[in-house]
Amino acid sequence: MSDTSDAVAAAPPEPIPECPHCLKPMPLCICDSVEPLENRIALLILQHPQEQDRALGTARLTAQHFANATVRVGLSWPSLAKALGKPVADPSRWAVLYLGSARAADLDTDSDIVALTRKGEVADNQRAILNRIEGVVLLDGTWSQAKALWWRNAWMLKCQRVILNPAQPSRYGRLRREPRRDGLSTIEAAAMMVASLEKRPDIAATLHASFERLLTRYREVQASMPELAPIPASKRASKGRRRPQRRRKSV
Repeated sequence: MSDTSDAVAAAPPEPIPECPHCLKPMPLCICDSVEPLENRIALLILQHPQEQDRALGTARLTAQHFANATVRVGLSWPSLAKALGKPVADPSRWAVLYLGSARAADLDTDSDIVALTRKGEVADNQRAILNRIEGVVLLDGTWSQAKALWWRNAWMLKCQRVILNPAQPSRYGRLRREPRRDGLSTIEAAAMMVASLEKRPDIAATLHASFERLLTRYREVQASMPELAPIPASKRASKGRRRPQRRRKSV
């Protein structure tokens, strides 16, 4: 009798069902409230395979909003075209958002999006450069994971590197500490990039509202379902070298 009771007590909890679209645990899914957006600037999100934060990650939620968006999980692709799954793509007409060591606050600019040279300096003719952009590459992962994606994909050097200069820190707040004030979530970075390039503030408003719904939903279920808590940065990095606390998309 006691053996049976012990076996029942030791039984693992039932796995929480997962949404097939956003891949989040169902209690955190907000897919039913996603508002579709037509976008002229294409979006490509490259997610590091060790990015494991299902609870608060925003890559797939971001892509669901846009008619022209692609998410790829992996470490490297031979070309932009391969990453997009298309026969042809011109990387010189694409921007890649990668902060690295560059900080907009250290540069002589007050622009939301800053195009950089190969040396990490502010490029000349900012308006002309940004007006040529047809698509944006976002790197989804921790700071070191974004760096790995950057260095493992040489074709990104043919893209226009850009950084962001957000007026406010990430909406994650205390739910996820950012090592830098200009570190944003993937959805916030996409909102800032696409809305600015297309001159459509409605895009930013829609994505920000979606992100707020996710954060509100998370706070609602956090107390009753602690198993949905985000994986700490140290544990997300346990399969490899330890990585610093999460950056955000700004990769």
